[in-house]
Amino acid sequence: MSNPLLHIFLRIGHILPEELDKWIVLFTVTTVIIALLKEWGKPSTIFFMSVVTLLLFGVISADNLLESMSNPSIATIIVLVIVTTHLYHTYNTEDALNRFIGNTKRPKVFMAKIITFAAILSSFTNNTPVVAGLTPYVYNWCKKMGAHPSKLLIPLSFSTILGGMITLIGTSTNLVLNGFIETNNLPTLAYNDFLYLGLLVTFFGIIYLLTFGYNLLPVNKEVFDDAKAIAPEYLMALRVRHQSKLIGKRISETKIKNFEGAYLIEVHRNGEVITPIPDDFTFAVRDILMFMGQTENIMVIVNSDMGLTVPNHQSDSEIVEAVIPANSGLAGKKLGKINFKDTYGAELIAIHRNGEKLTGELSNEALQSGDMLLLSASETFFSNIKLYKEFYVLSTIESNKPVVKDKAKWIYSIALLGLVFLIATGTIKLLTGAIFAFAGLLIINATSINSVNKELDLDLIVLLMCALTLGDAFINTGASEIVSKVFIKIFLPFGVVGVLIGLFLITVLLTSFVTNVAAISITFPIAYSLSEILALPSKPFFVVIAFAASAAFLTPVSYQTNWIVYGPGGYKPKDFMKVGLPLMGIYSVVCIVFIVFYYGLI
Repeated sequence: MSNPLLHIFLRIGHILPEELDKWIVLFTVTTVIIALLKEWGKPSTIFFMSVVTLLLFGVISADNLLESMSNPSIATIIVLVIVTTHLYHTYNTEDALNRFIGNTKRPKVFMAKIITFAAILSSFTNNTPVVAGLTPYVYNWCKKMGAHPSKLLIPLSFSTILGGMITLIGTSTNLVLNGFIETNNLPTLAYNDFLYLGLLVTFFGIIYLLTFGYNLLPVNKEVFDDAKAIAPEYLMALRVRHQSKLIGKRISETKIKNFEGAYLIEVHRNGEVITPIPDDFTFAVRDILMFMGQTENIMVIVNSDMGLTVPNHQSDSEIVEAVIPANSGLAGKKLGKINFKDTYGAELIAIHRNGEKLTGELSNEALQSGDMLLLSASETFFSNIKLYKEFYVLSTIESNKPVVKDKAKWIYSIALLGLVFLIATGTIKLLTGAIFAFAGLLIINATSINSVNKELDLDLIVLLMCALTLGDAFINTGASEIVSKVFIKIFLPFGVVGVLIGLFLITVLLTSFVTNVAAISITFPIAYSLSEILALPSKPFFVVIAFAASAAFLTPVSYQTNWIVYGPGGYKPKDFMKVGLPLMGIYSVVCIVFIVFYYGLI
């Protein structure tokens, strides 16, 4: 039997006059903006509910949603994120960086090199793994040189944002925008629409960060002095397995002291703690050996043939290092009340805090901002990693990383350059090239189908799909025309340049407090309608919102790379505003002036 109430709701769209569609969409978009600003839910949930609302009132149909799902830009973003992340890990970026940095000892010179490297790297790879990967490198350098990471981490994040605007594939924002443009059968943006302006804003942005901006960066001595540094030493427990070669042997008869960077501190046996360990001590099954050292060095012991294992660590799991940021909901919570396994799909192994190496009975221990955690992470953890804002993953120490031979890397590099050339010349589409690039990674054993799940972001997919659907409805119903006419009344007295400035500022405001994808989905219909009403080419309007939506310099919430450095840098929200506001001024002027002259608007 059908539900009469549901039937009535599903027929609402056929009862209401067509003219009301645009007002329903306008009300829905307004609600979405308010919900995003008020943080009533995750952006993906908010956009999904907006689409459900439009379906309920008959403004859109399920076919519209399916069309958005099949948009090539969504598939391109998904494949590119997977490819670029694996490229970053396949090639030894740290070795290349070491050669580039050399023996640099001055913080400003180091910063110039590291942010230039980051900007270039992020122009063709996903910038989130770039920041996550380079943050430990910056910390290690600061630790050796006695510098302060707080003077370097905001520039690291900002430089990847700037560098991401050099190419079409540098940031997902550009690809999302191209998806909107394709959906409306308009000429898509080309590489030259980003290259020249992207290089300009990156150049001026780096100059600012190295000069005036450097003086505005805080000196958070307490963060560094309290040893919130990456690559800390943990006290990590290893259990002697039944098949272990250590059983029945004394320490002097084993190679347990031959491993560099990891030292046996004590042994736990049947509730007894044995320290110092006598030379005639004999190992037994289920002994817990407590090693002090950096995670990678301890994992060398785990992966050796001695028969040791990490308690609660499954063979198909990976050791993950994460940091508790200043804004984490876990700060102040006792470990006994946090079910890591059920909540996150991970087991807590050890904690590093301000020089302390915490282990043993931790249930009564409360987490603190800046705590470094070692987690044994399952596939569930990696499939939901983008949803976790309670901590940030800094590194992954895999037990069985795929080994890629140097010869295979060289062959793949040549093939990759060939693909880039074919894409640049228009011989093949970007999505096709990305699929070929992924296939190459599979062939050289740089990844596997199973590991792809770690890079898939269902939250992002839902957000993109629903944002495209809402954007189309915003245009097709005429709601964007209403907003555009009001917009023109306010800004047209200042000329076309005034309209572009107004559009730029509104997009920046949105991207500073909501996601950049949300910002682009809201402002694209307005930009499209403005170009139609003013009878001007649409490209300059689209380039304006592309660059404005990526201008995430004012708040830590505006972009994921800002969140990554927020906790480890010991920053406060005002630090981003203080450093980012002048950068935003430079960025905005360069963008508007270039767009006006390059596209011949005056």
